[in-house]
Amino acid sequence: MKILADLHTHTVGSGHAYSTLTENAQNVALKGLKIIGMTDHGPSMPGAPHLYYFGNFSIIPKKIHGVRILRGVEANIISQEGELALPHRYLAMMELVLVGLHVICYPGGGIEENTHAFIKAMKNPFTDIMAHPGRLEFPLDLEKIAYMSNKLNVPLELNNSSLCPEKGAAWDNCRILAKAIVKYGGLVSLGSDAHFWDRVGDFSNCLQLVQESGIKEEQILNTSLTKLEDYLKRRHELRPTN
Repeated sequence: MKILADLHTHTVGSGHAYSTLTENAQNVALKGLKIIGMTDHGPSMPGAPHLYYFGNFSIIPKKIHGVRILRGVEANIISQEGELALPHRYLAMMELVLVGLHVICYPGGGIEENTHAFIKAMKNPFTDIMAHPGRLEFPLDLEKIAYMSNKLNVPLELNNSSLCPEKGAAWDNCRILAKAIVKYGGLVSLGSDAHFWDRVGDFSNCLQLVQESGIKEEQILNTSLTKLEDYLKRRHELRPTN
């Protein structure tokens, strides 16, 4: 199975990552990937960039080292009603919008409140991919989320970083998520969530989980450039125009 795009990466712009966009692109080019998602954190994350950073994305080349750059954001859920930290007019500029729950940015809650917030954010027309639902910080009803992912046709991310030992290795949680994805047949995105250039394009943990759980290649968004481009086109057509 060949993964052609890394849709979740961070640059120094995020405030707690340590490589430039050029360094990230150079590394994935060497690994044979064709697309990289530049998805720095939205402004509610400590150390993350000002809104002006996202408003200036038009200066970024469409390709660096032959790799297509999807200029985007990892937008933070900031309330139990699934509100996102980035205003709509900025979300509308993004080629790729990842959405996730993060400590400090989200007030927290029990499993019902967190699941409600996650699903409300999934229903946002600007949302393209739901990031790292298998992480351990906020308990979620992963069965319900996998069901709604399939119903709404919004992919859930299998996050390589979430499965690394230094992140608490959320293997058990992610296995539950993966089994639910198999059950309901929804789309999946694999993301490195790299905060340093040498981890960009690393899907080793994700691919192990895919193999273990039986997720099919056709369910994985970033195994085909055509599938990815068609999906993003359909999502963008759903975005409000005002």
